[in-house]
Amino acid sequence: MSRPHTTLRSPAVIAHRGASGYLPEHTREAKVLAHGQGADYLEQDVVATRDGHLVVFHDLHLDDVTDVATKFPERRRPDGRHYVIDFDLEELLSLRVVERRAPGTGRSAYPERFTDESVAFRIVPLDEELRLIRELNRTTGRTTGIYPELKAPQFHRRHGVDLARSLLETLARHGFTEPDDPVIVQCFDAVELARCRRELGTRVRLAQLVDTDAPPDAYSPRTLAAVAAYADVLAPPWTALIEATTESPRSRPEIAASVEEARKAGLELHPFTFRKETVPECFESFEAQLEFFFAEIGVSALFCDQPDIAVRVRDALTARGSGGPETPDKGRGG
Repeated sequence: MSRPHTTLRSPAVIAHRGASGYLPEHTREAKVLAHGQGADYLEQDVVATRDGHLVVFHDLHLDDVTDVATKFPERRRPDGRHYVIDFDLEELLSLRVVERRAPGTGRSAYPERFTDESVAFRIVPLDEELRLIRELNRTTGRTTGIYPELKAPQFHRRHGVDLARSLLETLARHGFTEPDDPVIVQCFDAVELARCRRELGTRVRLAQLVDTDAPPDAYSPRTLAAVAAYADVLAPPWTALIEATTESPRSRPEIAASVEEARKAGLELHPFTFRKETVPECFESFEAQLEFFFAEIGVSALFCDQPDIAVRVRDALTARGSGGPETPDKGRGG
């Protein structure tokens, strides 16, 4: 089942887990801030609870971003972790969400980010987040879209949950059913993402995520043609779209062949994840990195932890008339 590919009207900024460079990821506060900073899409990683609710949470386990080990020490599995699927929604809402810690260390993964763990951030049910965004759009007059990710659908299936079906039904209840609706569903699992189109019959846009350690043939014409038969977007790590030059680590990178191959297949490019803390040596600043991907590679959208900076860079380029090859229309995306 192939379908025509729509194109975003200008380079869009996707707030990666909200404004996660400033506030703990996937909290209500991080989403409100990202909306206020002008993000075109707010990302929701989606996992299921034991009692069948969907919540916005990145990991399958709770340990790195909550106080679960203190409140429910007896609920850890043999691997030492506490899993979302082992808790009811009411239990999850009692947890305090904190800035992400480096696994197994107890130390912040990004020490310069939000550090006060006494502030009461909470896990957010997906239904509540969708209502929140709808009301923010209504009261501000903006149209900020949503970008939910199916997290580990096969893991959920082993626990008796059809995550894809549940997510698509939830989106439909909130009015997200058509290709032009401001929603893009993403997933690393190609089989499950194709199932969303072919078996579950969704018409919303789909984005095929690509692992950072994917083999080179992930960007071959044959693979990308197969992806384009069910998806609208290729969402790779940004590193897959550039190649280092042989001159020096600080030399401007070359654009990788994967960019042209994706375009030939008719796929938009939405690379992840841009953070001001992880700018490579080949760019003199975070702004320079963003400008390269917007203007020189011409991506249709990108995932960013600091959406305000990406919006500022994008808007400055748009004002100069330099939106990149994938963005002929200068209207706002989403």
